[in-house]
Amino acid sequence: MAMAVLGRRSFLRGGAAALVLGPAAIGAAPRRAAAASLETDAQAFVLSLADDAVRSLTVPNIERGMRIERFRKLFNDRFAVDAIGKWVLGRYWRDASKEQRREYLTLFEDLMVVSYVDRFAQYAGESLTVTKTLADKENYATVFSQIQRPGGQPIKVNWRVGANKDGKFKVLDVMVEGTSLGQTMRSDFASIIRRDGGGLDGLLQILREKTAALKAG
Repeated sequence: MAMAVLGRRSFLRGGAAALVLGPAAIGAAPRRAAAASLETDAQAFVLSLADDAVRSLTVPNIERGMRIERFRKLFNDRFAVDAIGKWVLGRYWRDASKEQRREYLTLFEDLMVVSYVDRFAQYAGESLTVTKTLADKENYATVFSQIQRPGGQPIKVNWRVGANKDGKFKVLDVMVEGTSLGQTMRSDFASIIRRDGGGLDGLLQILREKTAALKAG
């Protein structure tokens, strides 16, 4: 994946529409402006994330373990790691002990970091282009993008992002070709837990084995 490419996007602001549509349009204008600003900021955030991921993961002559640690820093800064982990575990989070929660979040971070390192490595030398960005509720937006593949069909990657009260964005979910990675993991984890009688011990053991295997490469 090469340096991200920012698609040009313009937002029309004018008083004529308010004069034609009346007071309702005047009230809607600040909301439209806020949504436009959110979309612009969310798009810039995703493009910056893509560029930083490229720099972290495609520097030559760096062993895989170092790439993993480079990406871990980026991942913790740009992804809502704990929030995603808790959402993926769903209702089982409430029943987990403090020790189980602590180990689960550690293993979940390891799983996500190593998985994303390997996923991004597949796209080395290719470019990410934003096609559109939509603010779907206050402080949340979806950034639609494509990873261009020479000689192949582009891969559609959509980023669900949210901003906190200070305006700092975090990734909440990534959808590749319409499949939510978070939702897929949530379904898989729930299936493992149910198979183990509703306890977390089985899931934690599988995560220990999976992360160890991924780290070993």
